[in-house]
Amino acid sequence: MIARKILIVEDDPVLLRGLKDNFEAQGHVVRTARDGQKGLDALLQEPPDLLLLDLMLPKVNGYEICRTARARELDMPIIMLTAKGQEDDIVRGLELGADDYVTKPFSIRELLARVKAFLRRQGPESETYEFGDYRLDLAAHKLFRKGVEIELTAKEFRLLEFFVKRAGRALTRDSILTAVWGDEVIVTDRSVDRCVTTLRGKIERDPRNPQFIQTIRDIGYRFEDAGNH
Repeated sequence: MIARKILIVEDDPVLLRGLKDNFEAQGHVVRTARDGQKGLDALLQEPPDLLLLDLMLPKVNGYEICRTARARELDMPIIMLTAKGQEDDIVRGLELGADDYVTKPFSIRELLARVKAFLRRQGPESETYEFGDYRLDLAAHKLFRKGVEIELTAKEFRLLEFFVKRAGRALTRDSILTAVWGDEVIVTDRSVDRCVTTLRGKIERDPRNPQFIQTIRDIGYRFEDAGNH
Protein backbone atom coordinates (compact mmCIF):
# COMPACT_ATOMS: atom_id res chain seq x y z
CA MET A 1 0.00 0.00 0.00
CA ILE A 2 1.23 3.50 -0.90
CA ALA A 3 1.68 5.77 2.12
CA ARG A 4 -0.38 8.92 1.64
CA LYS A 5 -0.10 12.25 3.43
CA ILE A 6 -3.15 13.10 5.53
CA LEU A 7 -3.71 16.38 7.37
CA ILE A 8 -6.21 16.33 10.26
CA VAL A 9 -7.48 19.65 11.63
CA GLU A 10 -9.55 19.03 14.78
CA ASP A 11 -9.64 20.89 18.11
CA ASP A 12 -10.75 17.92 20.25
CA PRO A 13 -7.43 16.41 21.47
CA VAL A 14 -8.90 12.98 22.25
CA LEU A 15 -10.56 12.62 18.85
CA LEU A 16 -7.46 14.00 17.13
CA ARG A 17 -5.19 11.43 18.81
CA GLY A 18 -7.55 8.58 17.96
CA LEU A 19 -7.72 9.61 14.30
CA LYS A 20 -3.96 10.05 14.06
CA ASP A 21 -3.27 6.64 15.59
CA ASN A 22 -5.75 4.88 13.30
CA PHE A 23 -4.47 6.45 10.09
CA GLU A 24 -0.84 5.88 11.03
CA ALA A 25 -1.72 2.24 11.71
CA GLN A 26 -2.90 2.11 8.07
CA GLY A 27 0.57 3.24 6.98
CA HIS A 28 -0.25 6.88 6.23
CA VAL A 29 1.90 9.90 7.09
CA VAL A 30 -0.26 12.05 9.36
CA ARG A 31 0.08 15.70 10.35
CA THR A 32 -2.30 17.37 12.79
CA ALA A 33 -3.41 20.83 13.88
CA ARG A 34 -5.71 21.87 16.71
CA ASP A 35 -6.74 25.28 15.44
CA GLY A 36 -7.71 26.63 12.04
CA GLN A 37 -4.77 28.97 11.57
CA LYS A 38 -2.20 26.23 12.18
CA GLY A 39 -4.23 23.91 9.97
CA LEU A 40 -4.33 26.46 7.15
CA ASP A 41 -0.60 27.11 7.46
CA ALA A 42 0.15 23.37 7.32
CA LEU A 43 -2.17 22.94 4.33
CA LEU A 44 -0.51 25.69 2.30
CA GLN A 45 3.04 24.81 3.34
CA GLU A 46 2.80 21.18 2.28
CA PRO A 47 -0.52 20.22 0.64
CA PRO A 48 -1.62 16.71 1.76
CA ASP A 49 -3.19 13.95 -0.31
CA LEU A 50 -6.35 14.26 1.81
CA LEU A 51 -7.69 16.71 4.39
CA LEU A 52 -9.90 15.80 7.37
CA LEU A 53 -11.39 19.03 8.59
CA ASP A 54 -13.53 20.00 11.56
CA LEU A 55 -15.87 22.89 10.68
CA MET A 56 -16.00 24.63 14.06
CA LEU A 57 -12.39 25.59 14.82
CA PRO A 58 -10.64 28.31 16.83
CA LYS A 59 -9.05 31.26 14.94
CA VAL A 60 -9.97 30.19 11.37
CA ASN A 61 -13.06 28.07 10.71
CA GLY A 62 -13.31 25.11 8.38
CA TYR A 63 -15.29 27.05 5.76
CA GLU A 64 -12.46 29.53 5.28
CA ILE A 65 -9.95 26.68 5.01
CA CYS A 66 -12.10 25.02 2.32
CA ARG A 67 -12.50 28.29 0.45
CA THR A 68 -8.76 29.03 0.57
CA ALA A 69 -7.77 25.52 -0.53
CA ARG A 70 -9.96 25.67 -3.63
CA ALA A 71 -8.99 29.28 -4.39
CA ARG A 72 -5.33 28.12 -4.43
CA GLU A 73 -6.40 25.30 -6.78
CA LEU A 74 -5.55 22.57 -4.29
CA ASP A 75 -7.66 19.62 -5.40
CA MET A 76 -7.12 17.05 -2.65
CA PRO A 77 -10.29 15.41 -1.22
CA ILE A 78 -11.67 17.30 1.78
CA ILE A 79 -13.84 15.40 4.27
CA MET A 80 -15.63 17.52 6.87
CA LEU A 81 -16.12 16.36 10.46
CA THR A 82 -19.52 17.71 11.52
CA ALA A 83 -22.01 17.55 14.39
CA LYS A 84 -25.51 16.10 14.05
CA GLY A 85 -28.19 18.53 12.97
CA GLN A 86 -25.82 20.70 10.93
CA GLU A 87 -27.40 20.15 7.51
CA ASP A 88 -27.17 23.84 6.57
CA ASP A 89 -23.52 23.90 7.65
CA ILE A 90 -22.80 20.75 5.65
CA VAL A 91 -24.37 22.22 2.50
CA ARG A 92 -22.35 25.41 2.96
CA GLY A 93 -19.13 23.40 3.31
CA LEU A 94 -19.89 21.33 0.23
CA GLU A 95 -20.65 24.44 -1.79
CA LEU A 96 -17.28 25.89 -0.75
CA GLY A 97 -15.43 22.85 -2.08
CA ALA A 98 -15.56 20.03 0.49
CA ASP A 99 -16.14 16.59 -1.02
CA ASP A 100 -17.91 14.73 1.76
CA TYR A 101 -18.66 14.70 5.47
CA VAL A 102 -18.99 12.36 8.43
CA THR A 103 -21.23 13.13 11.39
CA LYS A 104 -19.92 12.88 14.95
CA PRO A 105 -19.94 10.48 16.63
CA PHE A 106 -18.85 8.38 13.66
CA SER A 107 -17.54 4.89 13.10
CA ILE A 108 -13.78 4.99 12.61
CA ARG A 109 -14.10 1.95 10.37
CA GLU A 110 -16.54 3.83 8.13
CA LEU A 111 -14.24 6.84 7.99
CA LEU A 112 -11.20 4.68 7.15
CA ALA A 113 -13.19 3.05 4.33
CA ARG A 114 -14.35 6.45 3.02
CA VAL A 115 -10.79 7.79 3.03
CA LYS A 116 -9.46 4.67 1.33
CA ALA A 117 -12.04 5.03 -1.44
CA PHE A 118 -11.17 8.69 -2.03
CA LEU A 119 -7.45 7.98 -2.17
CA ARG A 120 -7.99 5.09 -4.55
CA ARG A 121 -9.92 7.31 -6.95
CA GLN A 122 -7.22 9.97 -7.19
CA GLY A 123 -5.50 10.15 -10.54
CA PRO A 124 -6.12 11.35 -14.08
CA GLU A 125 -9.68 11.31 -15.36
CA SER A 126 -10.67 8.36 -17.48
CA GLU A 127 -12.66 8.21 -20.71
CA THR A 128 -14.61 5.22 -19.42
CA TYR A 129 -16.13 4.51 -16.02
CA GLU A 130 -17.39 1.14 -14.83
CA PHE A 131 -19.93 0.52 -12.08
CA GLY A 132 -21.79 -2.72 -11.47
CA ASP A 133 -22.57 -4.24 -14.89
CA TYR A 134 -22.34 -0.84 -16.59
CA ARG A 135 -19.70 0.95 -18.62
CA LEU A 136 -20.04 4.68 -19.32
CA ASP A 137 -18.04 5.69 -22.41
CA LEU A 138 -17.56 9.47 -22.36
CA ALA A 139 -15.88 9.65 -25.76
CA ALA A 140 -18.70 7.75 -27.47
CA HIS A 141 -21.32 9.45 -25.25
CA LYS A 142 -22.92 6.06 -24.55
CA LEU A 143 -23.84 3.82 -21.62
CA PHE A 144 -23.60 0.04 -21.92
CA ARG A 145 -24.82 -2.78 -19.70
CA LYS A 146 -23.06 -6.06 -20.47
CA GLY A 147 -22.32 -4.75 -23.94
CA VAL A 148 -25.88 -3.61 -24.68
CA GLU A 149 -26.46 0.13 -25.05
CA ILE A 150 -28.84 1.81 -22.59
CA GLU A 151 -30.59 4.80 -24.14
CA LEU A 152 -30.18 8.00 -22.12
CA THR A 153 -31.44 11.51 -22.77
CA ALA A 154 -28.84 14.28 -23.00
CA LYS A 155 -29.71 15.42 -19.46
CA GLU A 156 -29.54 11.89 -18.06
CA PHE A 157 -26.14 11.36 -19.66
CA ARG A 158 -24.76 14.63 -18.26
CA LEU A 159 -26.17 13.81 -14.84
CA LEU A 160 -24.63 10.32 -14.85
CA GLU A 161 -21.29 11.71 -16.06
CA PHE A 162 -21.33 14.27 -13.23
CA PHE A 163 -22.08 11.48 -10.73
CA VAL A 164 -19.48 8.95 -11.86
CA LYS A 165 -16.69 11.55 -12.00
CA ARG A 166 -17.50 12.40 -8.37
CA ALA A 167 -18.26 8.94 -7.01
CA GLY A 168 -18.35 8.86 -3.23
CA ARG A 169 -18.80 12.61 -2.85
CA ALA A 170 -21.80 14.27 -1.25
CA LEU A 171 -23.33 16.50 -3.95
CA THR A 172 -25.82 19.27 -3.25
CA ARG A 173 -28.78 19.83 -5.54
CA ASP A 174 -27.49 23.31 -6.35
CA SER A 175 -24.11 21.96 -7.49
CA ILE A 176 -25.89 19.39 -9.68
CA LEU A 177 -28.18 22.08 -11.15
CA THR A 178 -25.23 24.31 -12.00
CA ALA A 179 -23.21 21.51 -13.61
CA VAL A 180 -25.98 19.75 -15.54
CA TRP A 181 -28.51 22.48 -16.31
CA GLY A 182 -26.17 25.47 -16.45
CA ASP A 183 -27.89 28.75 -17.27
CA GLU A 184 -31.27 27.32 -18.21
CA VAL A 185 -33.98 29.63 -16.98
CA ILE A 186 -36.75 27.74 -15.20
CA VAL A 187 -35.10 24.95 -13.25
CA THR A 188 -35.48 24.02 -9.58
CA ASP A 189 -34.41 21.33 -7.16
CA ARG A 190 -37.38 19.34 -8.42
CA SER A 191 -35.75 19.24 -11.86
CA VAL A 192 -32.81 17.41 -10.29
CA ASP A 193 -35.08 15.01 -8.41
CA ARG A 194 -37.13 14.21 -11.53
CA CYS A 195 -34.01 13.51 -13.62
CA VAL A 196 -32.57 11.34 -10.83
CA THR A 197 -35.83 9.37 -10.75
CA THR A 198 -35.78 8.67 -14.51
CA LEU A 199 -32.06 7.80 -14.43
CA ARG A 200 -32.61 5.42 -11.53
CA GLY A 201 -35.34 3.76 -13.59
CA LYS A 202 -32.74 2.93 -16.25
CA ILE A 203 -29.74 1.85 -14.13
CA GLU A 204 -31.08 0.62 -10.80
CA ARG A 205 -32.30 -2.93 -10.32
CA ASP A 206 -34.73 -1.63 -7.69
CA PRO A 207 -35.18 2.16 -8.09
CA ARG A 208 -36.89 2.39 -4.70
CA ASN A 209 -33.86 0.81 -3.04
CA PRO A 210 -31.05 2.23 -5.19
CA GLN A 211 -27.58 0.72 -5.27
CA PHE A 212 -25.80 3.54 -7.08
CA ILE A 213 -27.60 6.88 -6.64
CA GLN A 214 -28.10 7.37 -2.91
CA THR A 215 -30.28 10.15 -1.50
CA ILE A 216 -28.74 12.25 1.28
CA ARG A 217 -31.62 13.71 3.24
CA ASP A 218 -31.76 17.54 3.26
CA ILE A 219 -28.54 17.76 1.23
CA GLY A 220 -28.64 16.01 -2.15
CA TYR A 221 -27.17 12.81 -3.56
CA ARG A 222 -24.10 10.57 -3.47
CA PHE A 223 -23.10 8.17 -6.26
CA GLU A 224 -21.72 4.90 -4.88
CA ASP A 225 -19.70 2.88 -7.38
CA ALA A 226 -19.16 -0.07 -5.01
CA GLY A 227 -15.40 0.20 -5.50
CA ASN A 228 -15.43 -0.04 -9.29
CA HIS A 229 -13.65 2.71 -11.14
